[in-house]
Amino acid sequence: MQVTEHVHALRVNYEIRVSPTMLVKRFVYVYFIVGEKVHLIDAGIASRVDAIEAYLAKIGRSMHEVATVALTHAHPDHMGGLKTIQSRSGCRVLVHALERPWVEHTRLQAVERPVPEFERLVAGDVTVDQPVAHGECVELEPGLELEVIHTPGHSEGSVCYLLQGDRVLFTGDAMAFAWGIPIYDDVMVSLASVKRLQCVTDVACLLSSWDEPRYGEDVSRVLRECLAYLQTIHEAVRAQVTDPHAVDPAILCKGVFEQLKLPAVAANARVAQSLMSHVPHLALVDITG
Repeated sequence: MQVTEHVHALRVNYEIRVSPTMLVKRFVYVYFIVGEKVHLIDAGIASRVDAIEAYLAKIGRSMHEVATVALTHAHPDHMGGLKTIQSRSGCRVLVHALERPWVEHTRLQAVERPVPEFERLVAGDVTVDQPVAHGECVELEPGLELEVIHTPGHSEGSVCYLLQGDRVLFTGDAMAFAWGIPIYDDVMVSLASVKRLQCVTDVACLLSSWDEPRYGEDVSRVLRECLAYLQTIHEAVRAQVTDPHAVDPAILCKGVFEQLKLPAVAANARVAQSLMSHVPHLALVDITG
């Protein structure tokens, strides 16, 4: 769907097999910035590049016109289709320097952060053309410019992009939603990143990887709700932990999921790690202050 004059949003649906008998439905948004050329925010997964190609055809464009893929971070559902897209278009690839190793050496990611069906999600290694850093402005083409906002927490090198002119903020996985599963390396770093996003002024539209487009007053409301959800998770962790020096991550994860009524099937080692990042801060009643 078209979101603003230059921006289109595509929800890419897919499934992951987490056991021989269980498939989990997932989705991720890929965004198109359309001008003289086409520029993508994230690349989806390897097995659903067809959805990106079909949407390009729908709006009268083609894969050969893709000039840039700007990654918010290097997790498989965001960079998995990159190799296929780059091989068909010759596009340049942007990502924060801290995420670069996982893009250029995907087997390293498979070892350091294994996920089910990694090979189906990620097509392979891609050379990064331009590592980006906080505060940089990247010209996509005349009249279309992205400002880079470093928002670590979900991953060390996660970034958001602000499309100047349209004032569209692409947030990747920087935000935690109340209906979502908490995945971040460090809750306090995630909190700081959300607060950094709150300082971005005059945002006309917020586009995350897991939510519908948010406009106007909705933008600030969603950011506030994100902070509130992180606080809710923190309270659930505090309620579950009796001895911070003897916490079993699996038991903590199970208890928090039950308390927050999250689906048990989504509990895994990465989520447990996210919850464990609250433990050093249990003395804080309010982590958002």
